[in-house]
Amino acid sequence: MPQTPDATNPNAASEPGTATTGTGPGTGPAADRRARRARRLVPVAAATALAATAGLLLWSPAGEAGASPSRAAAAFSAVAVGDIAEQCTKSDSGCAHPKTAALVQRLDPDFVMTMGDNQYDDARLKDFQKYYATTWGAFKDKTRPVPGNHETYDPAGPLKGYKSYFGSVAYPDGKSYYSFDKGSWHFIALDSNSFDDRAQIDWLKRDLAANDKKCVAAYFHHPLYSSGEHGNNPVGKPVWKLLRGARTELVLGGHDHHYERFAPQDENGNADAGKGIVEVVAGTGGANPYKIEEVQPHSQKRITNTYGVVRFDFKDDGFSWKLVGTDGSTKDTSPAYSCR
Repeated sequence: MPQTPDATNPNAASEPGTATTGTGPGTGPAADRRARRARRLVPVAAATALAATAGLLLWSPAGEAGASPSRAAAAFSAVAVGDIAEQCTKSDSGCAHPKTAALVQRLDPDFVMTMGDNQYDDARLKDFQKYYATTWGAFKDKTRPVPGNHETYDPAGPLKGYKSYFGSVAYPDGKSYYSFDKGSWHFIALDSNSFDDRAQIDWLKRDLAANDKKCVAAYFHHPLYSSGEHGNNPVGKPVWKLLRGARTELVLGGHDHHYERFAPQDENGNADAGKGIVEVVAGTGGANPYKIEEVQPHSQKRITNTYGVVRFDFKDDGFSWKLVGTDGSTKDTSPAYSCR
């Protein structure tokens, strides 16, 4: 069945091609540290520039042939976000990660996916214990994390603090990537710091080949497509191609500190409503917001200067989501998609 959004959703293609600026804080306790990231670039092995598509291609799900009817209540819910714990605490008025943690507790999802940069700036174990653990640690037992580039900056060694803090939750098979199942869904947690690692790619191929679930979602830190300050990450194209070949429905990322959703597309940036993957960027977990730099093709919605999390409703045959701000209000509502 082609991947098509529910045409009955009144929020389908909400203001495609427009950017939204939220009312959240544009500055925070880490504003003076933002310059540090300029000298900490993610290694990109043999990556070529992603071919640009002229103009912004708008895709409207309304009227799409084969749109699915409304479905029953969600089979389960999950929360997803990246770029979370700055080195601040609840006593700091501009500190956002205590607020996003409180939001997660109110939403009470079945599980939580974090898309990297869980702890700033160098993700040392003592920083995890002092900051992340005091807020997001409240639901550590149902968190399924992936590492970001900041987790590689630990002076003790790449991912040392991350692995020490999360333990087997993040390394269930002794690797920084893993997968798990819930209901009719297969979730794949990848380490985008090492997309050029043959061992991870070979593991992904085996994992996809062995999957017997109807619906597939993947998440990792560096998004292939982003309109934010970091922009596109072409090193992820081979992974995207493998995921699309296995009928993956959804990919989640962080890295850029804004929210964005994309219409289904392939690894070359071509719109593909039938076989393409929906991407959501959500780097809104607590790190200082970034601005929108260059709007990418097929970007349907962009929101910055807002802290919050993405709440997903996963059904047996589809999914939808909302971006919920720390004030509890819904900042964006997605179309409802069907699994293929």
